[in-house]
Amino acid sequence: MTRILAIAAVAAIAVASGASAHEYQLRALRIDHPFARATPPGARSGGVFLSVENKGDRTDRLLTVSTPVAGTAELHQMVMDAGVMRMRAVAGLDVKPGDRLVLQPGAYHVMLTDLKRPLQAGETFPLTLGFEKAGSIKVDVEVESMAGGAMHPHTVR
Repeated sequence: MTRILAIAAVAAIAVASGASAHEYQLRALRIDHPFARATPPGARSGGVFLSVENKGDRTDRLLTVSTPVAGTAELHQMVMDAGVMRMRAVAGLDVKPGDRLVLQPGAYHVMLTDLKRPLQAGETFPLTLGFEKAGSIKVDVEVESMAGGAMHPHTVR
């Protein structure tokens, strides 16, 4: 009984702290907490956020993203242009040795356009990430509520 209580206590602490086993390993790259926000009915676009940590000794580059839930998935960056926040596609994102690339709201992210249906909280969908050196990996994106809140603690540095 004591062992069960100890396990339950550890699980409760992990949930309270936002810990998640929602991470993936591809060679020297660790992909952590891929998530999207739920979209309202009729929405045609959405975003995916995650972090990629490079534990290796050479730079890799995230080049491609794809998913069956959208007509198009692209790497995007939010930038200020003459006092106006704008999005623009980027050809790729470097992940340097010992660094963490963070894709988050208001910054770099995966832009999904021509959604085939709204993204609903609680569901998951596949996303394939293509890296220059490490290759490709399919991850499951968790759809979180529209309210969302802060980034997952594992992705903030």
